Amino acid sequence: MANITATTFGQVNSTGTEDVLFLKQFSGEVITAFEQATKTAGADMVRSISSGKSASFPVMGRIGASYHSPGNELTGSTVNHAEKVIVINDLLTSTVFLSNIEEAKAHYDVRSGYSTEIGRALALQKDKHILQTIGQASLASASITGGDATTNIVNTGIANSTDATAANAMIDAIFASAKELDANYVPQEGRKCFMRLEEYYKLANGTNAVNVDFTGGNNGGLRDGKVMKIAGIELIPVPHFISSNIAAANDATAPSGRAASAADPQAVNLSNFVALVSHPSAVGTVKLMDLSVESEYEIRRQGTLMVAKYAMGHGVLRPEAAVGIKEA
Repeated sequence: MANITATTFGQVNSTGTEDVLFLKQFSGEVITAFEQATKTAGADMVRSISSGKSASFPVMGRIGASYHSPGNELTGSTVNHAEKVIVINDLLTSTVFLSNIEEAKAHYDVRSGYSTEIGRALALQKDKHILQTIGQASLASASITGGDATTNIVNTGIANSTDATAANAMIDAIFASAKELDANYVPQEGRKCFMRLEEYYKLANGTNAVNVDFTGGNNGGLRDGKVMKIAGIELIPVPHFISSNIAAANDATAPSGRAASAADPQAVNLSNFVALVSHPSAVGTVKLMDLSVESEYEIRRQGTLMVAKYAMGHGVLRPEAAVGIKEA
């Protein structure tokens, strides 16, 4: 009996590495999963660099105005300047090893499931680091002498056992946050409020909130379980919202090579925080290596090692563009 000719659908023109075409599909799946899972897209200012360990962002203060007296010389104004340097963290990776025999035994698309999970893992950690940096901004002092900084909002009603009271307290806190940003001339467009799920769904349940137009229409309602905006600020529920003290000792992804006592770049105490309101100018992200995927078949181990990775760093740019909301 003659041998059958197997179709090598993983090769290019039936030559070369057997899974070269699978890599492209896998890469696309990881990027898609990353984009779908991330909650903080558009919440920061992003700069890409081709080499180096850090990038500098200039900070410039405001320029005043004054009346001119006839005959006096115009000599210019004093303007305070500073810089914010954002350092790249270590390479962040998510990996999986796919055994040939186990993939053959599986009755479903194993690679698709793995690609989704490693993409989600990277997106989750990126979200956490950006949220922690927004929290740092809300707690930071002015970047330059004479500059602005916000005051975090504390509302005792947020922790109230009555849902209606808690929902209305959150509404008041978001409006107070908008007032803080307005007072510092932070642009209204692009403002976002990242919230714990508990507070978000108390708002989404319109029957719990008094005098709130969440009963339908463009701003969401009970049918969809969504609230789009309050005070012009986009509301984003975050399952992995940070509401604890994150320090170098308990941040599992803290960059290596630091002493135990050294502060992690994203170390921040967000205990009792329930929401973070920010404008993209509050936080900067520097990308040295954007999201990418590698795949290599290992003959000795009879399987394929798949790696998703990126190298980024995050830092505070404008403290006046971030406000934290806390329960008492």
